[in-house]
Amino acid sequence: MSDQVLAARDRYVSRGISTPQLVVDRAQGARVWDADGREYLDFGGGIACQNLGHRPDRVVRAIHEQADRYLHQCFMVGMYEPYVDVCRRLSELWPGNAETKSLLVNSGAEAIENAVKIARAATGRPAVVVFDRAFHGRTALTMAMTSKLVYKRGFGPLAPDVHRVPAPYPYRGVSTEDALHGLELLFKQDVAPDSVACLVLEPVQGEGGFIPMPADFVEALRGICDEHGILYVDDEVQSGCGRTGTVWAIERLGVEPDLLVSGKTLGGGLPLAAVTGRVEPMDAVHPGGLGGTFGGNPLACAAATVVLEELAAPEFRERAEHVGALMRRRLDEIAGRQPLVGEVRGLGAMLALELREQTPAAAAATTAAAFQKGLILLSCGLYGNVIRLLPPLTATDEELERGLDLLEEALGDAGASTA
Repeated sequence: MSDQVLAARDRYVSRGISTPQLVVDRAQGARVWDADGREYLDFGGGIACQNLGHRPDRVVRAIHEQADRYLHQCFMVGMYEPYVDVCRRLSELWPGNAETKSLLVNSGAEAIENAVKIARAATGRPAVVVFDRAFHGRTALTMAMTSKLVYKRGFGPLAPDVHRVPAPYPYRGVSTEDALHGLELLFKQDVAPDSVACLVLEPVQGEGGFIPMPADFVEALRGICDEHGILYVDDEVQSGCGRTGTVWAIERLGVEPDLLVSGKTLGGGLPLAAVTGRVEPMDAVHPGGLGGTFGGNPLACAAATVVLEELAAPEFRERAEHVGALMRRRLDEIAGRQPLVGEVRGLGAMLALELREQTPAAAAATTAAAFQKGLILLSCGLYGNVIRLLPPLTATDEELERGLDLLEEALGDAGASTA
């Protein structure tokens, strides 16, 4: 069965979409079964879309109940309660004291684009500041905001007035002081701070290598934004929705943003993303300036209502903290035994191994070996040399331990094959 689907994929699906050899038939919790009946532990989670696991019972029930009422209305044609309810819950979970409003859209990239639109409308300024190793999407604007060349090569010209500066990367020698100096230099030679609408930062860089931003760096950026009237946009598409233990990663850093972008797990497996922010900038856009046909689809909103309830529950926070501690302990042990590993890092349960060599060879060999053993792993990083771990936070301890055992075996195999 898998062979038939793979052959049809080669014939009918664009070559530009990178796909593995996995052909999924069904999934539940932390496990996936392929079309030939083989079982895998899932440490990829659809790239952080399954923090609650595949097919959570309450989410599935909510989707079924909504499907029996209506599938689509378009919020701009007929309002519906699920959309408003998600916005209310996002406001209740805001990481600070400000009163907030939200916009619902389909994807993280779409949400980032709308956050920039909102910031430009609110400030009357054009420029956007982003950071080294950032990933913000693949659309026309977000390609310019994203660092990795593979996502934008051949697609230019890129959107103008997007300016990139360093971000801290202690393992490779970039300190908070270095990064702040880079921003100071930008303001001296490329763009005046009073022309900058917003600064966009992931609290833990995702595709860039699961690099946590130091608290002193984030605090300094908040102060710079306040000094110059720049809006601070917190990109939580991958780091949010409980991935780090708290609902939003920035809660761990003690800074309140102006706008927060969420997605991935928010829809419980259905397409949904959001921009949430202080009332003043969110209401700066004229009526009709924001929207989209499928943004805040009723099925996705029904799912998100349950997802946000689950994320806010104390027992979920406790479980996420436990998963993070278990994984960190085991990864530190693995790093001590496996010479390929250079650093273990992350925040909470958003963890990764960076391999010593800045080439993709060893990471690719590791993910391939893991796949053969029944473990789904993903790599990331500007050089493709980081193994990121995104198991469902509802996975059992036994599933986590087994997956980490397979990861260590795969690292050993990769070390032997690339020696």
